[in-house]
Amino acid sequence: MKRVLITGMSGTGKSTVIRELAARGYKAVDADYNGLSQLVSIPPSSDRSGLGAEQDWIWHEGRIAKLLSTNDAEVLFLSGTASNQGKFYPQFDHIVLLTAPSSLMTERLVRRTNNAYGKDPEELARALALKRTVEPLLRRGADLEIDTSAPIDEVVERILGLIIR
Repeated sequence: MKRVLITGMSGTGKSTVIRELAARGYKAVDADYNGLSQLVSIPPSSDRSGLGAEQDWIWHEGRIAKLLSTNDAEVLFLSGTASNQGKFYPQFDHIVLLTAPSSLMTERLVRRTNNAYGKDPEELARALALKRTVEPLLRRGADLEIDTSAPIDEVVERILGLIIR
């Protein structure tokens, strides 16, 4: 089974891409749902998330490990971004970073209906700040970077190009 991580900042299109992959019949899982992520307390000096109040969303390591060890499909696409995702990088065949210009991220965050994060001005500012600080870290681990300003079909076809050869 091939495993592909689709990561990126809020508003770059991870949820849209994972829904499109699922619609095409692939095993496609969003780590933001079904108990795969959890809100945890972190030391005050390490507020990596920008959430304030010493909190961070991280992957539930046992559940992610179980998902990645299950061999029930030819390909697993997992979307998400969490401060502990690097622990799982060796288990992925490919890591895809989705990016978008700040203006497009802003538009998507303000308009989206599937998640309220980013609609509040403070959250939006936080998301854009994290783009500047976290996205470069994600870029270092990625095999492929895709600007999601492109049409969704083009983005998905580039991702599928990794597994269909």
